[in-house]
Amino acid sequence: MLEGRSLIGPDDFSVTELDRLFELTEQIKNDKRYLRRSCRGKLLAALFFEPSTRTRLSFEAAMLRLGGSTLGFAEPGSSSASKGESLADTVRVVSSYADAIVMRNPKEGAALLASRYSSVPVINAGDGGHHHPTQTLTDLVTIKQLCGQFSGLTVGFCGDLKFGRTVHSLASSLSRYADVKMIFVSPGELTIPEYITQGILKKNNISYTETDRLEKVIGGIDVLYMTRVQRERFLNEEEYIRLKDSYILTPKLMRFAQSGLVVLHPLPRVNEISVEIDDDPRAAYFKQAEYGMYIRMALLASILGVV
Repeated sequence: MLEGRSLIGPDDFSVTELDRLFELTEQIKNDKRYLRRSCRGKLLAALFFEPSTRTRLSFEAAMLRLGGSTLGFAEPGSSSASKGESLADTVRVVSSYADAIVMRNPKEGAALLASRYSSVPVINAGDGGHHHPTQTLTDLVTIKQLCGQFSGLTVGFCGDLKFGRTVHSLASSLSRYADVKMIFVSPGELTIPEYITQGILKKNNISYTETDRLEKVIGGIDVLYMTRVQRERFLNEEEYIRLKDSYILTPKLMRFAQSGLVVLHPLPRVNEISVEIDDDPRAAYFKQAEYGMYIRMALLASILGVV
């Protein structure tokens, strides 16, 4: 169904295709031997022009667990990009070596450009402040596993909603499900972009509210998606310092939350979630990271045509 397909944006796959991926992810999670040798002889090229820990390592772990191999680089300085080679030329060459490419690049639209020059499927592992669709797959499958469904949920997003590509992608994807409500919590300088609220949510009749006070809304939230204020997106260091501690989730604040709240975070965490929350049964961000590997296994197996 997904064989040979690229994944550039969060809406590239239909809801039906996503459901199939979620089912496959559950099979892989429940049976660690399932698909173990399915990608034997296959190569995944990981081209990371921007730092990454979880995304890069989870893709490499996913490919290795499927029996395949990986090659690539973890920073642009170790590639010919440092010599001035164009992205198009890099992708043309690398796609002749590998069966699929996963790429992170700080420039918005880079993954789409790469897909136009690649002879193999391209997976967007983050393009600037634009999209991060495999993190969205991770977020969606975690919510599905822990909440059972999407419909009827109130999802709160807190932190850097302006530059947070994970927020943009997840909000866009959740808008495809019925009766989902969203609450956006951020300082005025980091509010959710209008292309999300006006261009996607209103268009799909999704109910949403915006506020700068987490304590006022946390009691009505089913899934709380915390994000860090991203230092690397700021041109002004003083502005970053002023905003970086706008929201910190503490045990005191969690007293106002529902007993069934699910707390997510795309990681890395800085200090926006107190380490004391880690032992709270409502904290699901490390479980979320584990699901990320399983759904990337499902994605790779699907686009490489082994399932």
